[in-house]
Amino acid sequence: MKVLFIGDIVGQTGRKALKETLPQLKSKYNPDIIIANGENAASGRGITKSIAKDFFEMGIHGLTMGNHTWDNKEIFEFIDDEPRMIRPANYPPGTPGRGYTVIRNGNKELALINLMGRTFLPPLDCPFRAADEIVDQLKKKHKFIFVDFHAEATSEKIAMGWHLDGRASVVVGTHTHVQSNDDIVLPEGTAYITDVGMVGSREGILGMEREAVLRKFKTQLPVRFQVCNGKWQFHAIVADLDDQTGKAKSIRKIRLLEDEWTMD
Repeated sequence: MKVLFIGDIVGQTGRKALKETLPQLKSKYNPDIIIANGENAASGRGITKSIAKDFFEMGIHGLTMGNHTWDNKEIFEFIDDEPRMIRPANYPPGTPGRGYTVIRNGNKELALINLMGRTFLPPLDCPFRAADEIVDQLKKKHKFIFVDFHAEATSEKIAMGWHLDGRASVVVGTHTHVQSNDDIVLPEGTAYITDVGMVGSREGILGMEREAVLRKFKTQLPVRFQVCNGKWQFHAIVADLDDQTGKAKSIRKIRLLEDEWTMD
């Protein structure tokens, strides 16, 4: 199985980049399953039903979320009815939506889990205990398990990679919007990267307008952030998984820049 995972899609700029690149990425890599993090898709804050619909129509099979899951209140109207979209599983019991699901495309099945870190983020339930409970349950029926760990601290994400080595097929980090250079297949067969990166403006700061972010740092006053409309960057990974064992054979970073990319 081959899985394409696309980093945090930030606002209209990110959606434009996705529309421009995804057809050729599908042609080049021929992924069986395509997953994306959509928690910043609507103006950098949450997601709407229409945006999620557009993503699915483009060929994305599953969406993960994170700490901005609830920023666009429209999500409460559809999250319980959309099995292809998940929010962090370590939210307290009774939270709308689901923390894991099974993505299907033809005869291919991938168990998909979303978790959120607790370091420098809201104090949710323990993601490591949640991972143990869910992975142990899913392993009984599913060979391929993919985890999006949405977390701030690199140490917490690296710890999760080692914690799930040999139990999950892939563990990727999201949230920081900066692609890390530590993609690796761990000793027991789990593909890992600390952060996949983002899909959004490379002329802003983490996809948002520079001046507003700078003003916030320099004055410490309340500032409203807006998505930057500058030229985009596109970050993703593609993981090749062994059909017999479910373990990873390889993981490869993808980094594309508007007006500077070609697809061999």
